Amino acid sequence: MALSGMRGLSVFISDVRNCQNKEQERLRVDKELGNIRTRFKHEKGLSPYEKKKYVWKMLYIYMLGYDVDFGHMEAVSLISAPKYPEKQVGYIVTSCLLNENHDFLRLVINSVRNDIIGRNETFQCLAMTMVGNIGGREFAESLAPDVQKLLISSSCRPLVRKKAALCLLRLFRKNPDVVNVDGWADRMTQLLDERDLGVLTSVMSLLVALVSNNHDAYWSCLPKCVKILERLARNHDVLPEYTYYGIPSPWLQVKTMRALQYFPTIEDPNTRKSLFEVLQRILMGTDVVKNVNKNNASHAVLFEALALVMHLDAEKEMMSQCVALLGKFIAVREPNIRYLGLENMTRMLMVTDVQDIIKRHQAQIITSLKDPDISIRRRALDLLYGMCDVTNAKDIVEELLQYLSTADFAMREELALKAAILAEKFAPDLSWYIDVILQLIDKAGDFVSDDIWYRVVQFVTNNEDLQPYAAAKAREYLDKPAIHETMVKVSAYLLGEYGHLLSRRPGCSPKEIFSLIHEKLPTVSTPTVAILLSTYAKILMHNHPPDAELQSQIWAVFNKYESCIDVEIQQRAVEYFALCQKGGDLVDILAEMPKFPERQSALIKKAEDTEIDTAEKSAIMMRQQQTSNALVVTDQPSVNGSLPVGPLTLTKMPSISSNDATLTDQGLAHINGTLTRVDSHSAVPSQDLGDLLAIEGPPVAANPAEQSLSSGVDGVSNAIDALALAPVEEQSSSVQPIGNIAERFHALCLKDSGVLYEDPYIQ
Repeated sequence: MALSGMRGLSVFISDVRNCQNKEQERLRVDKELGNIRTRFKHEKGLSPYEKKKYVWKMLYIYMLGYDVDFGHMEAVSLISAPKYPEKQVGYIVTSCLLNENHDFLRLVINSVRNDIIGRNETFQCLAMTMVGNIGGREFAESLAPDVQKLLISSSCRPLVRKKAALCLLRLFRKNPDVVNVDGWADRMTQLLDERDLGVLTSVMSLLVALVSNNHDAYWSCLPKCVKILERLARNHDVLPEYTYYGIPSPWLQVKTMRALQYFPTIEDPNTRKSLFEVLQRILMGTDVVKNVNKNNASHAVLFEALALVMHLDAEKEMMSQCVALLGKFIAVREPNIRYLGLENMTRMLMVTDVQDIIKRHQAQIITSLKDPDISIRRRALDLLYGMCDVTNAKDIVEELLQYLSTADFAMREELALKAAILAEKFAPDLSWYIDVILQLIDKAGDFVSDDIWYRVVQFVTNNEDLQPYAAAKAREYLDKPAIHETMVKVSAYLLGEYGHLLSRRPGCSPKEIFSLIHEKLPTVSTPTVAILLSTYAKILMHNHPPDAELQSQIWAVFNKYESCIDVEIQQRAVEYFALCQKGGDLVDILAEMPKFPERQSALIKKAEDTEIDTAEKSAIMMRQQQTSNALVVTDQPSVNGSLPVGPLTLTKMPSISSNDATLTDQGLAHINGTLTRVDSHSAVPSQDLGDLLAIEGPPVAANPAEQSLSSGVDGVSNAIDALALAPVEEQSSSVQPIGNIAERFHALCLKDSGVLYEDPYIQ
């Protein structure tokens, strides 16, 4: 666009650039806007040159960041001008100043259509460029047939057809109905035979959108896409202007492989063989070079090829080659390539039988945790989290704990959360899990959420064998001169509940434990004071034989907080002091906490909520597929058929297969209404660790009381079956439930997960 002849525009731009500060610039722009507004009021006296000049000024002011809320009609009216200079200005300024929802655009639909169906190719390109940028649904309904004709026309120049393909892509995104699937499948197949790579690249962009919406209609395009890749891989019939640093049309290669990823599979063996030969050539021919631009282009093609290999579920040999290639990339100096290597390796975790190959690069991945770039450190953390299983959990968690001391503050919360999940999921034994979580709290207390130490409490409460060890470790951490408040909370809770189990050990008498905890009282916040008061009451309860000095010290604390301004603290102090006067009744009131009937780990749910990246989601999917040393808490059935929350026992559940569930059933029986183990063999510590992440107990044999209940329910079920089998005219309602209503009612009576009605089509 030649602006040299517009002296007024050049002077205005010079004035703006010569302004000394922002205020001078604003005054100059306001003055010019006022002048333009005045001239537009007398539009009849404006020549085409002046109108064009003022519209250019409006665009320049808009580019400077100022609002231009007038003159839109003048800009739109230039689209209808018969000459190219005015029409060019109209299309450009309209594309910049207006959006697809602007009312003024409706006024130019006819003018735009006239330019598209006209014979002037320059006007056609201007019109389709504007529609491709700001065209909306109304443009799609009015112009799509004309644009399609230009795209498939053999008489149009490649430049016009490129514009038509991209314009149709915009219209399809705004209104998918404008492209008739039945008619366009064959046309797209023909368009893929195009020899001009510019047109082919634009058509491939359109194909990606079409197959993403409905891939079934475009199966005939799949062999053509493979042939395009073969042509580019062999650098056959590729003009120099489409070769970028020696790479034949990398943009077309990327778009073609992306289109292929929308097809579920490739059934034709010849086509599949040809495609894998091309992919093999891409994988073997890509290397890191010094030229940045060539690196960017070659690796764009390579990583798209890796995505296609994963999508096609290639043979293990090719998968191993992909992992080896990624392992080489995560060791290079270029940070962008390292980042992409880590990201794609994380995505490869979704592929079966690849995780063991990825483990070979564990040392290099751990090294990436210390990279100066925080993005690379995050990707390394995600990859370690995704590749962790029972074989390498100990090494990975220990590395994460070591890295925690030097990690960025922005990463510590996520790091602590993932370390806690891995420790819980893949702990080789119970004591190791407690050690890890307490180290986590000790090193990064500020970044350890309450969910993590709540989880420790649940874990210890639900496993009696772990309680003495956990209390002893809590006692050790209290010896430190300075510990985090979260450590005070968890230590006080554990020692209050289970400190009496250590009473025979040196330094663990109730009086000594009270002294250790009480030293921390002046430095903690109000919520922690409430926990400490409960701990004092429990220590006093377990004080046998009674220690008058300890009793007087604890009572003094309660008396002190009876006048506390915080209502919660005051109430606890008053009530605990009153309970202490009851003597023997204190044992019944302050009994140990019952086992927790949990259904899902809050830690895993929190981790899933924070995952926003595709690579991170793949790690989450991997976590769900892996088995763990599971601690499963099973519900205690009630003898009267109700479902109160009662004591829970722990069961080993390494997997969720039906055979394992059957074996588990055979190892359980009811004794006095409580679910216990029949097998008396002592378990290895690693087998005692259960899964609080998926607490859903296996079915158990019903006791006689339950059998009587079942017989009563069976009577109801039989009546319901009779009703379900009755003729339609005999039933009170013609609406038929989906599924077996008797089975659902039976489940509702016996289990808290019973469902009377379930329709998969209703969300």
